[in-house]
Amino acid sequence: MASVTGDQSGQIELAIGGMTCASCAARIEKKLNKIEGVTATVNYATEKAKVTFPASVNPQDLIATVEKTGYTAEVPPPPKAASGSGEAAEPVEVDELRPLRTRLITSIVLSVPVIAMAMVPAWQFTYWQWLSLTLAAPVVTYAGWPFHKAAWTNLRHGAATMDTLISLGTLAALGWSLWALFLGTAGMPGMRHGFEFTIVRSDGSMNIYLEAAAGVITFIVAGRYFEARSKRRAGAALRALLELGAKDVAVLRNGREERIPTDQLAVGDVFVVRPGEKIATDGIVEEGSSAIDASLLTGESVPVEVGPGETVVGATVNAGGRLLIRATRVGADTQLAQMARLVEDAQTGKAQVQRLADRISGIFVPIVIALSIATLGFWIGTGAGLTAAFTAAVAVLIIACPCALGLATPTALMVGTGRGAQLGILIKGPEVLESTRKIDTVVLDKTGTVTTGKMALVDVITAEGVAADEVLRLAGALEDASEHPIAAAIAKGATERVGTLGTVEDFANVEGLGVQGIVDGHAVLVGRPQLLAEWAQHLTPELERAMADAQARGETAVAVGWDGEARAVLTVADQIKPTSAQAVAQLKQLGLRPVLLTGDNETVASTVAATVGIDEVIAEVLPKDKVEVVQRLQADGRTVAMVGDGVNDAAALAQADLGLAMGTGTDVAIEASDLTLVRGDLRAAADAIRLSRRTLRTIKGNLFWAFAYNVAALPLAAAGLLNPMIAGAAMAFSSVFVVSNSLRLRSFKPLNGDMGAVAVTSEAARESVPAG
Repeated sequence: MASVTGDQSGQIELAIGGMTCASCAARIEKKLNKIEGVTATVNYATEKAKVTFPASVNPQDLIATVEKTGYTAEVPPPPKAASGSGEAAEPVEVDELRPLRTRLITSIVLSVPVIAMAMVPAWQFTYWQWLSLTLAAPVVTYAGWPFHKAAWTNLRHGAATMDTLISLGTLAALGWSLWALFLGTAGMPGMRHGFEFTIVRSDGSMNIYLEAAAGVITFIVAGRYFEARSKRRAGAALRALLELGAKDVAVLRNGREERIPTDQLAVGDVFVVRPGEKIATDGIVEEGSSAIDASLLTGESVPVEVGPGETVVGATVNAGGRLLIRATRVGADTQLAQMARLVEDAQTGKAQVQRLADRISGIFVPIVIALSIATLGFWIGTGAGLTAAFTAAVAVLIIACPCALGLATPTALMVGTGRGAQLGILIKGPEVLESTRKIDTVVLDKTGTVTTGKMALVDVITAEGVAADEVLRLAGALEDASEHPIAAAIAKGATERVGTLGTVEDFANVEGLGVQGIVDGHAVLVGRPQLLAEWAQHLTPELERAMADAQARGETAVAVGWDGEARAVLTVADQIKPTSAQAVAQLKQLGLRPVLLTGDNETVASTVAATVGIDEVIAEVLPKDKVEVVQRLQADGRTVAMVGDGVNDAAALAQADLGLAMGTGTDVAIEASDLTLVRGDLRAAADAIRLSRRTLRTIKGNLFWAFAYNVAALPLAAAGLLNPMIAGAAMAFSSVFVVSNSLRLRSFKPLNGDMGAVAVTSEAARESVPAG
C-alpha cells in the first residue's frame, strides 16, 4: 500500500477514522494539502486518503497532521489480507456496527418510557420527572456521544454540521432540564406536564425537555445505524476481485503434479490447467492448445484460441484441452491485481457529495446560535430578568433541533430502496442519489449489458439442395461432443430447432481448425474452411460470400461439410437483448445521451449501436482503458453514468459519477457500482434513475419540512412563550409528515408496468435494502 521509505518521495494510502460526513473529508484534505509538496485526496465513502508527497516529508508527519485535525490515520493492511475465503473481512463489519447497534438499542429501551411519561399525563406519578432524568441522561450522554465528539471537532475548526445541531439542541434540553429539576420547581413532588397547547410566558422553572432530548438522539442514531448497514465498503470490491482467482494449482515438480495454494506460485513454475479449470496466474503456454474463455476479464464472449508460446491471463477459464503453462507474473504483478488497483484508485478518487442535511446545518446552526444570543440580549435589555432571558434563549436552541432531521433521509431511503428491490433495483446509499440528478451521459457496456453476453446460433446458410434441418442434426451432434464455447452454442441452437441430434462415432478435435467424426454413417467436418479444404471440400461461391458477409457483421462463421462436399455455413454471434432498444429510448427520454463502449471491433459495435438506436460508439477499448474513457468524458464536462456487468467494467463503474451494475454480472462489478439492476434488463436502468431522482426529491422535501415546523416555532421560543407540549408537538408533527411523505414512494411505477417486478431474496439483496 505504501510505496515509500523515509528518504524517497512516493505515494501512501491512509485509512482514516472518525469522519462523520463529507465535510470531515474535505477538512482533512485541506490540512494535508497545506503541507508543501503534498497532494492528497480523501474519500468519505471508502474512509481512505491517497497522498503523494516529496522526499522532505515523512509519512509519520502525514499521520500526525490528520490526528491533529481530530481524526485517526493508519496505513491499512494490503488487500491480500482480505482475499481467500474473505473471512478476514468479517470482524471489520462487526466492529463497525456493534457500537452503533448497542447505542441504538440502549436509546430505544430508555427513551420510549421517557417520551411516554411526558406525553401521557395519566402516567405521570409522583416522582416521574426524576425517573425521566435517570433514563434520559444515558441516552443523551452515552448514545449521543458520537454527535458531541463530532460537534467538538467541528467547533475547533469553525465548522457546523448536522452533528453540531444535534449536540447543541440535546445538551441544551438536558442542561435546562437539570437546572429546572435541581434549582427550579420542576423537581417538586407532583409536578405535571399538562396536555395543553396554551401559549403563556413563564420563567421555565417548571419545564423539562428530557423527552425532546432523548427522542432526537434515538431517531438520529436509528438513521445512522441504517446508513452504516448499507454503506459501501471499498474493500468488498477488492475482495471480490481477488476471490476470482484460482485458490490452488497443480504444479509440475520433478515430473509429478503437486497441488499447492496459488499464492505459493513463483515465476518460472510450470502448472497444469485442465478443461473447465481457472488459470491460476499470468503465463505462457508451454504445451497444448485450447480455447480460453476470457469473458470474465475482457467482457467479450468470443473465446480466444491459444497454443504454445502464447500468453494467457490468470482467472480466465480453460474451455478446451489440457494446457501446461509457465508462470510469468504472480501476486501483485498479475492483470487481476492491476485491475484491483484500478478499482481502488477510482473509488478513492471519486468525489462524494456532502449530505444535504449537513449543508443545511452549516447555514442553519450559525443563524440559530445568533438568534439565541440575540434573544438573551433582548430580554436582558428589556429588564425581564436573567431567568426569563435564559429560558427564552435555551428554548430557541431546543426547538431548533428537529427530531425529523434524523428521519428525513433514512425513511425516504428505506421506502425508496424497498420499492426498488421489488422492481429489481438496489440502491446502495444516500451519496448515490445526488449524482442521479446531474447525470447527462450514460455509457453502456456492450457485452452482457446491451447484448446477452452469450454466443448463440444466428443463421444456417446451405448449399443448393441441402436441408437446414439436416445440417443442424449432423453438425449439432458433432459439436455437442466438443467443449468449445462456439460448439456449445451450435449444439444448443440445433437442439432447439430440430430436437434429436445424430449419434457420433470416432470424434476427433483438430487443434485450431475444428472437429470431425462419423454421425449416422456420414463423415462430418465442422470448423474453419481450411479444415474442409484439407479433405478437398471447398466452399461454393455462395457459401464463401455468406461467410464473408457474416464476418463483416462481426459474427463468427463455421463451415460444415460431409461425404466429400461443403454443405453449409453456420453463423454464431452474441445476441442483442430484445429489450435493449426500448431501454435506450427510455434513457433518451430522461435527457441522457447514450454511448456504447466495447472492446469488440468497430464493425460489430456499429452494428449493435445502429440496431438499438445509439449514435455514439467507442470501440476496441482494452479493459484497463475503460476507466480512462469515463475520465475523458468527465473532463469534457459530462456527468457520467456507467452501466456494465463484468470485471473489466468494475474500475469504470467506480470512476463514473453513477455506476449501475447488471445483477446477472460478476460480484466485482456489483460491489463497485452504486446501483444494481437485479434482473439484468437494461430497461431497469431508466427506472433506477427515475426512482433515485424521485427518492432524492422526497429527501429534499423531508428536510424542508423537518426544519419548517421547528422554524415556525422559533418566534414562540424567542418570545418566551414555548412550553414542553408545543415543543413536543412541533417535533411529532414534523416526524409524522416526514414518514408520510416517504411512504408515497411506495406508489412508484416502472415505465414498463410491473412486468419486471422481482422478489429479492438473496442475502446480498437483503443487506442492500435498509439504506440511509
